[in-house]
Amino acid sequence: MSETPHSSGQPGPAVARLLVVTAVAAEAEAVLRGADPRGGHRPHRTPALHWVTARPESPAAEVEVEVVAGGVGPAAAAAATATACCGARYDLVVSAGIAGGFAPAAPVGSAVVADAVLAADLGATTAEGFSDVTELGFGTVRHTPPPAAVALAAGALRAAGIDTAVGPVLTVSTVTGTADRTAELAGRHAGAVAEAMEGFGVAEAAARHGLPLLELRTVSNPVGPRDRAAWRIGEALAALERVFAALPYRELIDAAVQERGRP
Repeated sequence: MSETPHSSGQPGPAVARLLVVTAVAAEAEAVLRGADPRGGHRPHRTPALHWVTARPESPAAEVEVEVVAGGVGPAAAAAATATACCGARYDLVVSAGIAGGFAPAAPVGSAVVADAVLAADLGATTAEGFSDVTELGFGTVRHTPPPAAVALAAGALRAAGIDTAVGPVLTVSTVTGTADRTAELAGRHAGAVAEAMEGFGVAEAAARHGLPLLELRTVSNPVGPRDRAAWRIGEALAALERVFAALPYRELIDAAVQERGRP
């Protein structure tokens, strides 16, 4: 079998491995339909929502995609990602699923590619306002996906006719449901395109395993006053399937790995 550089910076096998972490089964199933439209995926390990699919890019360069439905929220996402990474070798980790989009950048049905994964509500609120844990001196609230991989993913999605925004994706523990909260988040995080609940947890676990990360989302609802009647979950899941059908898997992994390995 031929060899190619991977996340360690040393030559590795030609089979590259991608871990995709979603929150729920419906998201995982949409990812699998896109990544493996032939339906050839097979159960792998446990729990039941844990699959592998093989997507050959060329006879000498195969990509395996493992999709894990890890649960809702950053803690569940971090635990699922860390557990998966302890049991297997991966080259790239992707946090994926549906999200709320900030208007007008990310309308319902569009895709977003994170150029920053931010913990939006990890910190302390005082009379002077909100301070995140970085400002408090206790850690980080930001992970930066490899820019070359971000650009490659966004370009591939746009080439496939998918409306795609690039910008910070916020990780929150409570879904935004008021205009005041929307304005607060937008004011603190300029250019934010979406909010979701798992990205930062996935990023923390990936970083501890020395792995590059991407966050890819499709928009089911606008961030703002809560109106479940306006949510389009089915439309967002269909868009998520199209996203994973459009990705150039091997090129994406190679771009992320090469950039991760730079000094």
